[in-house]
This record gives sequence, C-alpha cells and structure tokens, in this order.
Amino acid sequence: MTSQPDVAPAEDVVVTQTVVEQPLSRRARLVSGVSIVAAGLICVFIWGLAADSRDAVFSLSEGARIHLPNITVSPVAAGVVLGTLIVVLGLWQIARGFAPSRMNLVLGVVIVGFVIAFLCWSASANTGQPVSLLGLLQSTVFLAVPLILGALSGILCERTGVINIAIEGQFLVGAFAASLATSMAGSFGVGIAAAVIAGGLIGALLAVFAIRYLVNQVVLGVVINLLALGLTGFGYDALMQTDPNRYNNGAFLDPIKIPLLGDIPIVGPVLFDANIIVYLMYVLIVVIDVALFRTRWGLRTRAVGEHPKAADTVGIRVLRMRYQNVILGGMVAGLGGAYLTIGSVGNFTKNISSGKGFIALAAVIFGRWSPRGAILAALLFGFSDALATLLSITGTPVDIPSSFLAMLPYLATLFAVAGLVGRVQAPAADGQPYVKG
Repeated sequence: MTSQPDVAPAEDVVVTQTVVEQPLSRRARLVSGVSIVAAGLICVFIWGLAADSRDAVFSLSEGARIHLPNITVSPVAAGVVLGTLIVVLGLWQIARGFAPSRMNLVLGVVIVGFVIAFLCWSASANTGQPVSLLGLLQSTVFLAVPLILGALSGILCERTGVINIAIEGQFLVGAFAASLATSMAGSFGVGIAAAVIAGGLIGALLAVFAIRYLVNQVVLGVVINLLALGLTGFGYDALMQTDPNRYNNGAFLDPIKIPLLGDIPIVGPVLFDANIIVYLMYVLIVVIDVALFRTRWGLRTRAVGEHPKAADTVGIRVLRMRYQNVILGGMVAGLGGAYLTIGSVGNFTKNISSGKGFIALAAVIFGRWSPRGAILAALLFGFSDALATLLSITGTPVDIPSSFLAMLPYLATLFAVAGLVGRVQAPAADGQPYVKG
C-alpha cells in the first residue's frame, strides 16, 4: 500500500476581492427614502411640535465622583431640528440616493436623531426632575453583555459554516451551572468555570449532531434549546427550589472599579466599574476580532465557512475546525449564561434567558457576521431594553401601556432583522454540512 504525502496547508493565502457597489433599485430607494421621511415627520410633529412646553433635563453624573452640570433641552426645538435633518436625508434618498457604502452612516444618523428627539419628548413629562442618562448608559451595557457574548458565540460558529440556533440553550445551562456551582463550592471562579464547561458541552452536542450525523442545523438548535429548558427546569425543581440556600443562594459578583479609568466622567462608570465577566467580555471582543481577521486561524476559519471544499484541497482540516469553533462558541455563550445569574441577579430561575439567545442571533445577522457590527447591534438591542425600563419608571407625556414597553427590545430585533432581509449575505457555506470525499 502506498501512502500519499500530506498536502501542506497554505501558509500565505492572498485573497483579492473586488467589491462593486450596486446602486439600490428605484423601488428600494423610494421605500427607504419614504421610511426615513416618515421618521423625520414623526420627530417634527409628535416629538417636537406636540411636545410639552417644559424643558427636558438630563443628568450625566448622578452618583458619579466627578460632577457634571445637567443638560437642559427644549423638546420642541430638538424634535423640529432633528426631524428636519432626517426629512432632508429622506428626500435626498428619494431624489438622488445615497451610495450603498454611506447608507449605514445615514441610518445611524436617523436612528440617533430619532432616539434623541424621543428622549427629549419623554423626559419633558418628568416635571423638571432630571433623567439620568448615565443610568441609561449603564443599563444599556448591563443588558447588552449577554447579547454580546451570545453574538460572539454565533460568529465563531457561523464563520465556519455551522448555524448556532442553540445560543438560548447554552445561556440556560451556563446560568444554571454557574449558580449551582457557585452555591455549592462557595467560589465564583468555580461557578464561571462550570458555566463555560456546560456551554462547551452543549456546543459539543451541537457539533456532533450537525457535523458527524448531518442533522438539519436549524431543527437541531431548536431541539437543543428545548432540551436545555427541560433539563434546567428539572434541576431547578429537584435541587434549587427544595434547598435554595445550598444550591441557589443568590450570590453575585461585586463590581471591580479600575483606578483612574473608573473616574473618567461618563465613560468610567459605564465601562470600568463592572464585574469580572464584563472585563472578560472586553478581552474576548479584542481576541476574537483580531484572531478572525489578522491570524492564520481566522483566515482558515473564514475559508471553511465560505468554501470548505477549496479549504480542504489546501490541507485545512474542515471538520476539525468546525468542531473546534462550535465548542469554543458554546463556551463563550456559557460565559454569557453565567452573567445572567452570578453576574447580575445572583440566583437562577426557570427560563432566565427569556429569548436573549435569539436576540443575540439577530445581532449576528444585523452585525453582518462581524464582531464589531454584532457588538453595535447588541448595544442597540440593550439600549431598547434599558429605555423600556426607564420609561416605565419616569413615564411619558402620553400613557403608553407597560406591556408595549416590555415589547420594545423584541420589536427592535424584529424591525432590525426584517429591514435587512435580502441585504446581508451569510457565509456561503453557513448551514451546509460538509462530507469529505
């Protein structure tokens, strides 16, 4: 028997890609332009001209060491000025159309302007009491942490061609394992390690059935989520509910303030006065982004997700890389689950993730399978959640049902993903099983 020599993996692969911007069709340009104009008119006539005559007052330093003066804004002026700017952008889109490369910037301006006008309108109902912008930003980051970790998990998986619908289940087992292990061992380090391992095990389960047995990945993800929901629910009933002091004692991580950085106005309290899981998230963001686009591993990962057959011909072990990344993704999501318990509220409750895994998956799509884009999307969804909480406390000039406010993060997710249908492209081999010839 003669053995064929191994094919050496390509060390240096130069990929050149010419991107030709395709202008939007006339129909798409009109639809997007009219939508922008409608948003601007809402700002002008509802958030602006129909607003209360009282000024909106915002606090930037409530509870902070360095005091900053409050910001006072007229909601009428803010709504009219920002709304007019948005209308102008919409009319330009209808008449001439922005280049596709500039549409993200235009949409960013529209969203920020609309949100600022809405905040000024809603704050005018607070009878002169300042609305804490610092608290809103802190809540945004607080609520976005598990979404960011879940999105990073999804990127690791889908960049190698495996759809990770099971982020929700990985959150659940990570949250359960973190609370259980921390309560029993009396150590947060053990709890974090248990959450990471539990998430990795669910990732391994996903990898085996998706890669080895070629099970439909979407159906598999849903089944794993149901399995995780059932297992954690059973464990909660059998252990945590019967003896909460031993198995679910509600311990949570204290914030660690970084000297000097934590005293920076606005930025310090938001980013540098948090618990260890948040700092681990910062490290993972940098490591995954750099590794994905600046290392040989990242090049191979993207090659496997785009064209596994071609990657195999140059010596890249496609199946091995998929196993590796899916398990790593599960571990990252498990850390996000730990944040839901010992990173925030302390104790575990049934279905504590409440759909956050699916919102994280939406952040992957909205962020175009890029770590930076997914982080911005997760922050947007976290902001909508934080805003709903704030409005339920401060109130609005018009009585808005609390049930509608609770729907805000899910509505933001729905509109974000629906608006991108047909405009974003997943990795070419995403969801497609690979059978080595």
